[in-house]
Amino acid sequence: MQRILIVEDSATMRSLLASTLEGLGAPIEICEAESGFEALRCLPRDAFDLIVTDINMPDINGLELVSFVKTSAAYRSIPLIIISTEGSERDQAKGLELGADAYLVKPFDPDQLNRIAGELLEKRREEG
Repeated sequence: MQRILIVEDSATMRSLLASTLEGLGAPIEICEAESGFEALRCLPRDAFDLIVTDINMPDINGLELVSFVKTSAAYRSIPLIIISTEGSERDQAKGLELGADAYLVKPFDPDQLNRIAGELLEKRREEG
């Protein structure tokens, strides 16, 4: 069973992301956090195989979360997808520069999300 952490302050968007990712076909478990701060509390409690995060959130934003995850020895190997309304090339470059594996702009294409998530989960599974 692979575990995905969804970090998004909108309950509606969290639900949409969860239902989309449940369509991957593989046995997965979805955990949800409504802020970057809550995500930081979840990380030590469970082992995650993928993190999907928004950028614009209260407390700790998505870019700060990406930076924390990718500079932490304990978490840096977890693949990370940013999904945000911030669609400028500068925002996307910043997210990828911080270590995100993919950056999708809202409204996102569910098939594209599942393709990218599936590839990242498969790669993680192969790496053990």
